[in-house]
Amino acid sequence: MLKKAIALVLSTSLLLQNASIAYAADNIKLPDIGTAASSTLSIGQENEMGDYYMRLLRGSAPIANDPVLNQYINDLGKKLVSKSESVQTPFHFYVMKSNVLNAFAFFGGNVVIHSRLIMDTDNESQLASVMAHEIGHVTQRHLARAMEAQNKNSPYVWGGALGSLLLTLANPEAGIAGITTTMASSAQSMISFTQSNEQEADRVGLRTLAKAGFDPYASSEFLQKLADESRFSSKPPEILMTHPLPNSRLSDIRNRSLQYSKKNIPSSLSYYLAKARIAIFMGNSNTAKLLINDYRKLNSDQGKKALSYAIALNYYNNQDTARAKNELQPLLDNDPDNIWYIDLMTDIDLDSNDSSTAITRLQTALKRSPDSTALQLNLANAYIKAGKYQQAVSLLHRYTFDHNDDTNGWDLLVTAYGGLKSRAQEMSATAELIALKGRFPDAIQLLTNAKTQAKGNQTLISKIDARINQLKQLQKRYAVYSRK
Repeated sequence: MLKKAIALVLSTSLLLQNASIAYAADNIKLPDIGTAASSTLSIGQENEMGDYYMRLLRGSAPIANDPVLNQYINDLGKKLVSKSESVQTPFHFYVMKSNVLNAFAFFGGNVVIHSRLIMDTDNESQLASVMAHEIGHVTQRHLARAMEAQNKNSPYVWGGALGSLLLTLANPEAGIAGITTTMASSAQSMISFTQSNEQEADRVGLRTLAKAGFDPYASSEFLQKLADESRFSSKPPEILMTHPLPNSRLSDIRNRSLQYSKKNIPSSLSYYLAKARIAIFMGNSNTAKLLINDYRKLNSDQGKKALSYAIALNYYNNQDTARAKNELQPLLDNDPDNIWYIDLMTDIDLDSNDSSTAITRLQTALKRSPDSTALQLNLANAYIKAGKYQQAVSLLHRYTFDHNDDTNGWDLLVTAYGGLKSRAQEMSATAELIALKGRFPDAIQLLTNAKTQAKGNQTLISKIDARINQLKQLQKRYAVYSRK
């Protein structure tokens, strides 16, 4: 079963070690947009499976927990989804710390972008083109349709194999060669199907990209860049092993781009700031130096701002908060609502034991941007640093209700309840955190133990009992997906 499942995740395409296989794709007939695949898998089942797989990834893969970066990638994703067709599920976008150039999507509208891919794009339109392509795989239900094509097997039969594959894709160094060898015998039969998926995702993604206001030529430009890089490498980028790129596919996307006018769409400032954050917080000193040198060559106002921000980040990362503040302050003075600047200045204030200034700044910013997840998390953290645990708890209760799948919120709530010495609530929040990482038995046991700490608080005990029952039901439902 693992052989079949491997060919279906990400873009439901092949993990082929040799990306130079000769494809005869010119005569492929693309599937009709919106094929239901309902005889195999309902939308509800897709969402449930997506939640299960995301829990596996949170527990085993280096998913980035950077609030500002997460807000950026989700805002960009939502902009694309709002212009997409056949959207039947909520979308969630994640950045994964990885030096592997890849991106993948799976059930439930979950899209994971490797940090290396963001760094390797030349502009925001190229990044958006990859995300639009992955959105296309989800909206066209390629994974469900692939299951349907494979003799209409029950979706539950695929669970364990797909989960194992996702973890391997998240950590390709951990044995991906062995998996691709295992599937070699079934690869040929899947080639035409995966080409069809790729071209359909290209076609749908290109339309989404253009409607969202990005440069439609960015898709072919980024694919050409990848093709050029693979030409001079003994091993092609992983994204080409999971998203096959025959010449016909590149030609097709180029021809489709001709339907649109070439647009000179400048990248947003946030795009450059995101790359700086990845290079400095997720890279090393050499990565940071290279990016700062690249930003010195940007001949624009945005380039100057991005350079100053990168320098400030680098100072802060090297624990030189005084120079970091001096570099950052002019940026913040000129753009006081910029969450990237606010976030960094807040960290500088807290490191300088000036929590009151950080709190005031964040409260003011939230009045202007009340929906900012990054600002809400920053304010909760500032409350905690100031010892204002009850205010942190009140904020985090609202936050975790609205964003119950964000580990950052639960992690801060654990700390806030710890500060209040509310042991039962602290244990309950910890249980939610580890349940999000797929550790249901541990979460249930922790909640059971929390009841003994509730000290006769019947209301709290009743809530804990209800949550234990909910997690037991989830554990039972999700157990079918762990079959090997």
